[in-house]
Amino acid sequence: MDIDAFVAANKPTWDRLDDLVRRRRSLNGAEVDELVELYQRVATHLSIMRSSSRDAIMIGRLSTLVARARSAVTGAHTPAWREVVRFFTVSFPVVAYRARRWWLGATLASIVVGYVVGVWVAKNPDVQNAIAPPEEIKQLVEHDFADYYSAHPAGSFAGQVWLNNAYLSLQVIASSIFMGVLIPYVLWNNALNVGVSGGLMAAHGKSDIFWGLILPHGMLELTAVFLAAGVGMRLGWTVVDPGPRRRGEALAEQGRAAMSVALGLIAVLFVSGLIEAGVTPSGLPTWARIGIGVLAEALFLTYVIVLGRRAVRRDETGDIEQAPDLAPTA
Repeated sequence: MDIDAFVAANKPTWDRLDDLVRRRRSLNGAEVDELVELYQRVATHLSIMRSSSRDAIMIGRLSTLVARARSAVTGAHTPAWREVVRFFTVSFPVVAYRARRWWLGATLASIVVGYVVGVWVAKNPDVQNAIAPPEEIKQLVEHDFADYYSAHPAGSFAGQVWLNNAYLSLQVIASSIFMGVLIPYVLWNNALNVGVSGGLMAAHGKSDIFWGLILPHGMLELTAVFLAAGVGMRLGWTVVDPGPRRRGEALAEQGRAAMSVALGLIAVLFVSGLIEAGVTPSGLPTWARIGIGVLAEALFLTYVIVLGRRAVRRDETGDIEQAPDLAPTA
């Protein structure tokens, strides 16, 4: 084969492909079709050149052109920062908003259980004695409960709290593979522990210390746990009631949505961990510490309600764009 003649005959095609690749963000429909066709044609030219020529420079230039064209045809065109922005402005809040009845129900049930257990423990000395010996309870209410928040440096404590809470939330969501039946048990144990601690503190006149240490970080932290529980139970219920869609399709969508919440809660729990390490044990007045917790909770709920409702109005589900298990149907 005459390589010089081959190059001369096909160079206009290569130049045209190069031009289309350079203007790939502003191509119209016909030019996009032309780009795909020329990419396939030039890839064939490259194969011929590799088998028939030893001109390394020309082969290298043609290889670069084909690689750039392949990226233009098959590569992602959305900048990474736009994906991050979409996640925090659409995907995470809309999934949280759509699951609001589930996690609000988990919140109310946990509050009721925690309150009932706390009152029961506080008003029954026999129950207190059954929980632990009097000297251990005294150590807890007078030292251990408050010392827990200041026993370690703030930085390492924040990291430890963040990891523990993120792991708990992921466990709650992961348990949805058992149709969510384990999630109420996790919530029960969590409410039981809070209720027992609160009841013991109240029985010894330490209610102010209990609420002053729990509320600053606890509102946002527990909201994150309840949100994880709500999304997990919603995913489990999808097995029973997939709605008008096929069960596999519904489960795939809800599963991806649950993973969005799991990722979003990492950021939420990071903020909660900072509050628990930096605000809860600080020397600020109790009203100031609780006020910071209330502000953080209010900002999060506003974020979910405003952005989530806006996304629902646009029929967003929080699922990834171009989901692999969905195909257009007539």
